[in-house]
Amino acid sequence: MKPISAICALLAGSLLAAVPSARIKDLVMLEGVRDNQLVGYGVVVGLNGTGDKRQTFFSAQSLTNMLTRMGVTVDPILILVRNTAAVMLTANLPPYAQPGTRIDVTASAIGDAPNLQGGILVMSPLRGADGEVYAVAQGAVVTGGFVAGRGLSNGTTVNHPTVGRVPEGAIVEKAAPTAPPSAELRLQLKRADFTTAVRIAKAVNARFNAGQAARAENAALVVVETPDAFKGRPAEFISEVENVGVESDAPAKIVVNERTGTVTMGKDIRIRPVAILHGNLAVEVRTTLDVSQPAPMAQGETAVTPRVDVTAKEDRAHSVILKDGATIEDLVRALTSIGSTPRDVIAVLQTLRVAGALDADLEVI
Repeated sequence: MKPISAICALLAGSLLAAVPSARIKDLVMLEGVRDNQLVGYGVVVGLNGTGDKRQTFFSAQSLTNMLTRMGVTVDPILILVRNTAAVMLTANLPPYAQPGTRIDVTASAIGDAPNLQGGILVMSPLRGADGEVYAVAQGAVVTGGFVAGRGLSNGTTVNHPTVGRVPEGAIVEKAAPTAPPSAELRLQLKRADFTTAVRIAKAVNARFNAGQAARAENAALVVVETPDAFKGRPAEFISEVENVGVESDAPAKIVVNERTGTVTMGKDIRIRPVAILHGNLAVEVRTTLDVSQPAPMAQGETAVTPRVDVTAKEDRAHSVILKDGATIEDLVRALTSIGSTPRDVIAVLQTLRVAGALDADLEVI
């Protein structure tokens, strides 16, 4: 892996840090305005012989119950239909969703059906955590994978054909349980931070010249009182607040992915004065088998004798000296200038964190 990977990661972090401001709507969410999870059970029909087998008895029961409601009486013990599959349905109900709104649905096989490709989901209710039906799903199932061939030896499977989506396959039948706008806005920070919360409150007060109408309750909550000029117009006030620019803040953090050798870090992370000596030691143990063969017509047996050779090679250590005020950018540039790889940078960062010369959080993923 080339050292340029670490430089690209550093430049990406530098560009992100150089963004002058962010909108409040990108940093917070209104309390009570959120998605609600829906779940349901359904039957997918129209499969090309890839449905549930007889071992999955509840899919046959579901099909017979559906036929019974349509006036057709069938014994579930006698039915053998391989073109149907029982699925679990999941969806997210967005805030302020009104009846008639369409949402996407995910269908996942819960029986032994190997493939949902080409299936049609039959009308199925979707319920919330309170047990109420909020949407009804129906439509064609689109899978992100496929199965080709027959059997395990000569077949090919791509992605997960047992999970599919029904784009806009559910129609909302009941309005989402969302808190209506009130005279007091409660802004929840997506990432709790005291500095960012205080900056949001100051930015709102400065934008509307409202004194102390906005205040930071804690690191994750900012409360805003609606000014008199926006009384009776909560939606307009929320829109104005969402578009106020504010300089967000975040703790110093370095993210390291040892599997790929990627290092992502901010530009302004400071390092205490430190001297770094980094080198590599390579030890190789090689075993060679020597065969001892007796002469023709001689008494003796063929013998195999192992010969072990041990070699050690230590590269010349490279030294880097960082003065007071040095940043992570200075460190990475110094390490890459002496030919260090991203994995060398990772090892140095971990050592600096242990030595107490680096105050940033180091997260290894």
